[in-house]
Amino acid sequence: MAITEKNIMNRLYLVSGGLVVLAIAVVVKLVDIQVVRAEEYQKLALSKTEKMFTIEPNRGNLYSEDGSLLAASVPKYEIRFDAETVSEENFQKHVAALSDSLGLLFDRPSSYYRQLFRKAKANGNRYKLVARNVGYLDYVRIKQFPLFNLGPYKGGFIETHRVVREYPLGQMAARSIGYERVDENGYYTRVGMDGAFGETYLRGKEGKRLKQRIAKGQWKPVGLDNIVEPQDGLDVVSTIDVNIQDIAHHELLKQLEKYKADHGCVVVMETETGGVKAISNLGRTSEGKYYEKLNYAVGESHEPGSTFKLMSLVAALEDKVVDTSSVIDTENGRYRIYDGVVKDSKWGGYGKISVAKAFALSSNTAFAKIINENYKEQPEKFVNRLMNMGLHEKLGLPIIGEGDPVIRYPGDKGWSGISLGWMSHGYEVSLTPMQTLAYYNAIANDGVFVKPRLITEVREGSKVVKKFDKQVVNSSICSKETVKKVQQLLKDVVEKDYGTGHKLYSKNFSMAGKTGTAQKNYVAKDPDKLAYISTFAGYFPADNPKYSCIVIIHEPDKKEGYYGADVSGPVFKSMAQKIHAISPMVDEVEEKEIIDEELNKKYQAYYAEVQKKHSTVPNVKGMSGMDAVAILENLGIEVEVKGNGKVKNQSVNQGTNLKEVKKIVLELS
Repeated sequence: MAITEKNIMNRLYLVSGGLVVLAIAVVVKLVDIQVVRAEEYQKLALSKTEKMFTIEPNRGNLYSEDGSLLAASVPKYEIRFDAETVSEENFQKHVAALSDSLGLLFDRPSSYYRQLFRKAKANGNRYKLVARNVGYLDYVRIKQFPLFNLGPYKGGFIETHRVVREYPLGQMAARSIGYERVDENGYYTRVGMDGAFGETYLRGKEGKRLKQRIAKGQWKPVGLDNIVEPQDGLDVVSTIDVNIQDIAHHELLKQLEKYKADHGCVVVMETETGGVKAISNLGRTSEGKYYEKLNYAVGESHEPGSTFKLMSLVAALEDKVVDTSSVIDTENGRYRIYDGVVKDSKWGGYGKISVAKAFALSSNTAFAKIINENYKEQPEKFVNRLMNMGLHEKLGLPIIGEGDPVIRYPGDKGWSGISLGWMSHGYEVSLTPMQTLAYYNAIANDGVFVKPRLITEVREGSKVVKKFDKQVVNSSICSKETVKKVQQLLKDVVEKDYGTGHKLYSKNFSMAGKTGTAQKNYVAKDPDKLAYISTFAGYFPADNPKYSCIVIIHEPDKKEGYYGADVSGPVFKSMAQKIHAISPMVDEVEEKEIIDEELNKKYQAYYAEVQKKHSTVPNVKGMSGMDAVAILENLGIEVEVKGNGKVKNQSVNQGTNLKEVKKIVLELS
């Protein structure tokens, strides 16, 4: 019995000791949690219930030169309701009036919203969706509705917003206007002007907002204010002229459809300043439709064909190896260089002709002979002349993805004994359409090479933050004497009855330029795979150039035609005449100042109108059509537009109560 009692006592002591040790361990852990690691555990707990979210800033707007919107950031709000924070008294007092207000705004029965709110209240829903994609002005109105005007804690009002990028021109110039996107890993994709100037000007700075985790994994904003306010981006004014852009787009589209071509591009540039007035890039889909597929004008480097004869001729004239009156034997239309044969498009050639006529006729044999026979002992002399004119260098455009020019040097990979002859008429070299146009623009500009320019200024509201003037890359790519000679030859291409562009001549309108018809896939043995690139590059008016332009169409249907004069030339002529009709051709310094003042007034009027809190229809007469549409649609009004330009008339008078208006018709002129 004693042994049994002793065993029991030992066991009791053991259990008691264990409990003491356990108690000590619990005390130590509590001290560790509450004192030693209190801050760490508090942060861990908060991380499970609270989280900092990023607020995207409003991206700056991208404008055309006349103040019309090309790309705009529009805030879209999501309105939700927290039924738990609203007292029963406030809910019963205001829910009917709130439902009536929402019903009028969104054109739905008031009973729909009454049922929505009562069900949310009954279920204790803390994040009930009320409305999506709400514009800023409607959001401001909703905040003032009964119950919601009591705020998030007494009225249950919750808002979150995102910024949507809108493009008023739609697919027109989509690749040139561009975009900036970021993926889940933080990597940016930048396209066109919107992408090029995103980081420096348009993007703005992100803000921060604290949110609290609630039921079903949802996050509800904490408080009324942001932890860090977002900073909106700056606005960028481009050189694009929407009227010229419209002409370029539709003229190119019409010709691509007619010739069932693969793709094409058009660029229009202001001669003196290098301001790019239009860029259109259209590619063919498998269904035979065309859209802005890639920025061919900036990114696609290819063999230019006969448009390169201008560069070859300038080099030869500068080195004085020939003059425009020198006579060249076209060798019956065939000229052999080692195992290669250069051919003219005319069987039998053109006989003995002057250099000037060889240029107008676009004789391949004449140019191959001029360059090969005068530079074959010193091929580097010819290439150095091309490089001195900057043809081997990129333009350094801000748009990402500029194609590489290719001007081979003797000894480089791909150089051979036939290279000079092939380079002379645009093969074994490669340029983008923009690079080719920049050179033609320099000839039109009396030898002054200006960098193509895409923007004129950066603004913060109506305040100019930075201006961008023309940038002269080379004040003289060649002598004035050479410039005058080739300017006359470019006119001859169109004006002489033997010129390759003579079908484009009009006695009422002058233009100068060069046709180009380059073979594509010419190494393929199958003749069915042989395709063409049709080009016309030049400027207008011929004697006092205002604009330079290039039109390139790839792979037109050979059954329909493929020569540059037939495929690309008519696009150039039609565009030039239409642009000439809408553009003043007088260049006066005073006019420039007047235009800047008008643009400034437009900005001030637009920003003043946007910042107003409207309860009635505003007066949008005299505004740009795109700006008027943006303002009215943000008020929740459906807009129908007739015509182009500025608002002449609006179907609903200024001062009409917004609640009475569903649609407004704008007449533009």
